[in-house]
Amino acid sequence: MKSNYKKLGDYIKQFKEKNKDLKVKKLQGVSINKEFMPSVANVIGTDLSNYKIVKKGQFAYNPMHVGRDEVLPISLLQEDESIIVSPAFVVFEILDTNELDPEYLMMWFRRKEFDRRTWFTTDDSIRGGFKWGDLCKMDLPVPDINTQKEIVKEYNKVINRIYLNNKLIQKSEETAQTIFKHWFVDFEFPNENGNPYQSYGGEMEYNEELDKEIPKGWDIKPISKVIPVKDGTHDSPEPTSNGYPLVTSTHLRPYDLKLNETYNISQEDFVQVNKRSKVDTYDILFSMIGTVGDISFVLNDEINFAIKNVGLFKTSEKKSLAEYILFYLKSDIIKQYIKISLLGSTQNYVTLTYLREIPCLLPTSPTLNIFKEKLKTIINCIFTLVKENNLNCVLKEILLEKMTKV
Repeated sequence: MKSNYKKLGDYIKQFKEKNKDLKVKKLQGVSINKEFMPSVANVIGTDLSNYKIVKKGQFAYNPMHVGRDEVLPISLLQEDESIIVSPAFVVFEILDTNELDPEYLMMWFRRKEFDRRTWFTTDDSIRGGFKWGDLCKMDLPVPDINTQKEIVKEYNKVINRIYLNNKLIQKSEETAQTIFKHWFVDFEFPNENGNPYQSYGGEMEYNEELDKEIPKGWDIKPISKVIPVKDGTHDSPEPTSNGYPLVTSTHLRPYDLKLNETYNISQEDFVQVNKRSKVDTYDILFSMIGTVGDISFVLNDEINFAIKNVGLFKTSEKKSLAEYILFYLKSDIIKQYIKISLLGSTQNYVTLTYLREIPCLLPTSPTLNIFKEKLKTIINCIFTLVKENNLNCVLKEILLEKMTKV
């Protein structure tokens, strides 16, 4: 209810303790995801005694770049160990935590509407700064402290589920990559008796292209001779209010896509792009620009997006190879291959021709079939966790919006 809204400035005050004795060594910044992170600033030769201290339960934010990023990088320190931040940061604390809970306030800062309001009130500097006085003028609902804690408790349950799922996804991914390396880098895949191939005297032969021995009977070809390799449109279709998402390199996740961060294109443009590079379930998307080599394995049942400047490995046309090629593209072999092929002076990129020429080591069909079956359970588990986290993220946003109704 609007009657519960109070001015934030009535509950907070700045904290301006500097690191005069240099006791605090941990220098942090704040990401646009509103998390403390190791600072990327070069501080060699810098006097850190002028840097600001942040203690447990205090907030810090970077007042610059809000106009550019449309996000206020702000975070709450919840660890016991104090940190230091740039002298340009604003550090503050809550006057009375029996009236306003720090985690409740941090929830408010995570709302999209909060960032819209901060962006709207930025100053007219080039970077679009956000002043302390403007933060103090903002209002928010302040129910009784017990209600605040219940809201935080409900929110943290969802956040913890997301965190645990992400840990399981990471562990599953590491397991799959370990199996791939053991089988196809160390060549210790099971032989006909179930024993590690190379350790039990499996026959090897020299491959001139790889300049090393590989199991006898294995082949090597340019990957485009194994599956079709395409890329997305190079044009920039006009954005539309409704339509189909246009996925670029920045929208790739390992087993998911950030479709809510794309812009939409018309049905006509969608059809035109898909004539060149239609994405299907079990295809692999590969970032060709920026963070080159980011990969997304498309497991969606329904494909309603187009791609731009993204490599498309059509493993949907040879599903028996999908899992193998996925982890081959994720392997250190390909990371090194890509590293020496990067182009661009201001932003890295690779060409479609180069992707098509990736040398693909091809094991025998029986080995590939066993590997596919072994990884099927792991991939399905990962995708289930990803879908669950997508639902949790929706629930998280619902809980943040509910704060306006307390």
